[in-house]
Amino acid sequence: MKIAVTGAFSYSGKYIARRLLERGEEIITLTGHPNRPDPFGGKVKAYPLDFNEAAMTKSLQGVDVLVNTYWVRFDKGRNTQPRAVENTRKLVNAAKAAGVKRIVHISIANPSADSHLPYYWGKAANEKAVIESGLSYAILRPTVLYGGGEDVLINNIAFFLRRFPVFFIPGDGSYGIQPVHVEDLADLAVEAVYSRESYVIDAVGSDSYTFKELVQLIGETIGARRPLISVPPRLALFAAQVISLFVRDVVLTPEEVDGLMANLLVSKEPPRGKTLFRDWLKQNKDQIGTKYASELKRHYA
Repeated sequence: MKIAVTGAFSYSGKYIARRLLERGEEIITLTGHPNRPDPFGGKVKAYPLDFNEAAMTKSLQGVDVLVNTYWVRFDKGRNTQPRAVENTRKLVNAAKAAGVKRIVHISIANPSADSHLPYYWGKAANEKAVIESGLSYAILRPTVLYGGGEDVLINNIAFFLRRFPVFFIPGDGSYGIQPVHVEDLADLAVEAVYSRESYVIDAVGSDSYTFKELVQLIGETIGARRPLISVPPRLALFAAQVISLFVRDVVLTPEEVDGLMANLLVSKEPPRGKTLFRDWLKQNKDQIGTKYASELKRHYA
């Protein structure tokens, strides 16, 4: 087949594209970062992800399946959550106009059209656009991705534990988090490419923790056990904003704190990921958190 993967030079898209290449498929990518290093040595032809419907329709000619990993973590300039919804709709329209037969869409766990959080209602709107396209589809809903040395949240928790004498926990830390390895998400995406059924599933790991337990586990495993201090969410956000000035990044957003504390990073469905976070952490304890993972550098540099 000919398969288009958005963001194949980035994080999750790279792992999905790699697996499909290993299966002998023809892969192209639509990317907003055409100058980013090509991890595939020219085997994946790149086209602009510029959300010009006519141009994207042309780029998607002959494609059988579109795997969409496009997302916006936080508003910056013209890249806003509402604009991401509009952009996704344009991409879906282009896929349909180009004759694409199936869409595999990477969403987020617990999206809701009624959510007061733009990230979650935006993801719900994106899913609606895919479902209402009339095309065959699979929608995968991960929580927090980790692995590959490119994840943000898990890596940066370890980074701060290695460098600060204490760690602030928003609230009491009793809310849940169920991380999923990027390789497990890639496996589910590839399975979805070859399926003929339309479905929506959560894509989460096989072990879950309270947020406080997760931070404790990371600290103990990497040899940076720190006092975990429960503070009001606003104070935790203020501390994150101060740190953001030094690392020149957006460390944490109010929306992310609200989603975390509302238990939106756990699933009510059976886990589909095979990798145990605890085991992965032990295997990577000497690497995780040694360098800061910058969202701004990755997407806007």
